[in-house]
Amino acid sequence: MRRNPPDDRVLTVFLITAFLGAGALGVIQALTPLSPDLLTLNQFGPALGVGLVVLLWPARVRALLAGAVSGRGEGAGRGGLLLSTAPLTVVSAAGVVAAFGGDVAAALPYSPLALFVVAQFVGACGEEIGWRCLMQPLLGERFGTLAAAVMVGLVWGVWHIQIFAEHPAYAVAFVVMAVALSVVMAVALDGMRAPRLLFAGGFHALVNLGMAMAMNEEAGEVLPMAALAAAAFLAASAWVFGRRGTRTGGALAAGDAR
Repeated sequence: MRRNPPDDRVLTVFLITAFLGAGALGVIQALTPLSPDLLTLNQFGPALGVGLVVLLWPARVRALLAGAVSGRGEGAGRGGLLLSTAPLTVVSAAGVVAAFGGDVAAALPYSPLALFVVAQFVGACGEEIGWRCLMQPLLGERFGTLAAAVMVGLVWGVWHIQIFAEHPAYAVAFVVMAVALSVVMAVALDGMRAPRLLFAGGFHALVNLGMAMAMNEEAGEVLPMAALAAAAFLAASAWVFGRRGTRTGGALAAGDAR
């Protein structure tokens, strides 16, 4: 496949800005009274990256972002299924943790709940405008949906650089979870003409909300993160096999029509 000339530069500038911007925003947050339990400013690192590349290569980046915040609503049913996958994944992981004697207890890290939910959604969109709305289609054009999803997931996982201060098993499980969730979103959003950012941000926020309110993975415990990684892997497998089944069924129907 012929490579669009600015794509490598778009990707490089976006990633550098996403990583360095997140670090700078983390420093800024430490100077403000904003509670990280409510919202972490480093989530907007990818949004800064998108903002910079759209200034440098407006036509190319706008083409990649087409349908991110607007659309004709086609695929909204698949978007609903994507959103339902988030609580199912977290609940499944919580069940595994409970079965192994781990700590599972519903708790609200920040009150009021409505403000917490809105903040989590806004923060998730600050990430997803970069990961799923820019980087995924950029790499997807060259490598295909699934391969691109794995690459985006790896970068997304490593971007959470604080995980490497924890136990190595925790860090590995986190990256596995990130890759699996990236695959879920990529498959669900592939070809969707409904606003992708809303569904990607909603899914991401629901996962974060579930983890914050029911799991203890933020404490660096390996069991909750391993359970989340396993549950996310199963969810990704279900979406991938469902995608293949849908394509096979469509091909058979086309053959019958002929």
